[in-house]
Amino acid sequence: MPELPEVETVRRGLQPVLEGATITRVEARRPDLRFPFPEKFSQRLTGKTVTALGRRAKYLTMDLKGGPVLICHLGMSGSFRIETADSNDMPGIFHHDRSKSSNHDHVVFHVVSPAGARSRVIFNDPRRFGFMLFAEGPDVHPMLAGLGVEPTGNTLDGALLASLMKGRRSPLKAALLDQRLIAGLGNIYVSEALWRASLSPLREAGTIAKPGKKAQAQSEHLAQAIRSVISDAIAAGGSSLRDYMQTDGSLGYFQHSFAVYDREGEACSKPGCSGHIERIVQSGRSTFYCRTCQR
Repeated sequence: MPELPEVETVRRGLQPVLEGATITRVEARRPDLRFPFPEKFSQRLTGKTVTALGRRAKYLTMDLKGGPVLICHLGMSGSFRIETADSNDMPGIFHHDRSKSSNHDHVVFHVVSPAGARSRVIFNDPRRFGFMLFAEGPDVHPMLAGLGVEPTGNTLDGALLASLMKGRRSPLKAALLDQRLIAGLGNIYVSEALWRASLSPLREAGTIAKPGKKAQAQSEHLAQAIRSVISDAIAAGGSSLRDYMQTDGSLGYFQHSFAVYDREGEACSKPGCSGHIERIVQSGRSTFYCRTCQR
């Protein structure tokens, strides 16, 4: 499933085409994706101007003049592409094949820019785990209302992270994946951040919130690792996962910088570490880490 950096990359790719544009027509080519489309889905969008394209955790949000807010989730295989009158190409070097079948083009937004340029923004989703829902305002939909702090910028520092982990006896990785605490962190980037911070995914979450300088340093180091791994992934255009692609059809390349994810059996790349990457299963999900340098 695309994680926060992938969703942010999609947002940035769509932003120049959608922000300020007017939606002239919407084609919903089936009655549902993961959930049924809202009642009068196409009618409520037609004629509306997009005032802002945002992201909350792994959700895209499209603010429309006069409301509502459209919430989009990519699911497992959802992607957007942009087609203009000049080109229907999907440039870029493909690391994995993506769906090219129009059978999976489930929603088509016809838009016109303030300058009169016409485009089609197409949502393609072979597995149909994505969805589009309406909210009457930002963060008022139940799917958004309970989300925690964003892991970008400087908001998530050591002190805040320690306060979130305080007293928690669950494994540290499980706590970091709790969307009620930190919004948008997923399996891949939690594994990467824990490796950067030299912390085991198996340790109790509350251990980085204990009194003393050691725990304080651990929480600060982990907060910095989370921010940096997310920032690096966004800068690289998101990960080249099988069903993920940028809006222009090209794939990101942060996958090639993964230190632990999907590297089971390989030597740990941390300077001075003689360990190897292991794979374990936590709550039904793969965790990759080095037991030698992650304590």
